[in-house]
Amino acid sequence: MTAAIAACKSRLQNVIEGFALTAVFQSFPSFAAAALLLKLAGSRDLVGDPGVAIFVISASLIHALVAATLGPRFPSLCKTVYEPIFFDGRLSLSDKITDWRTQPTASLQLVTIVMMMSVLAVVFASMG
Repeated sequence: MTAAIAACKSRLQNVIEGFALTAVFQSFPSFAAAALLLKLAGSRDLVGDPGVAIFVISASLIHALVAATLGPRFPSLCKTVYEPIFFDGRLSLSDKITDWRTQPTASLQLVTIVMMMSVLAVVFASMG
């Protein structure tokens, strides 16, 4: 089944999938947490307007673009921001996510993000 999917998938579709997965699973949570930290710190630059959403989305897209561009060229420098599984043309979209989730590093990333967002949510909620 996977071979049939890979045969139908174009190179462009594979790159777009990898870019989107990088942006959603690796970039977005980090920048959302950064925006929440800025809000908790009392920064007024991103508060009260669409600035927060613009910041998080644009930073996530730029981060994913840089990771997708430099990751294959410099794997030793980009090992924490570039995930080769996301750009594997032989895998379907769901297989890419499943294979990434089962890696110990990705599992640690996900647990760290969940714990960080949970702590930030509790702090934010307790501030009133």
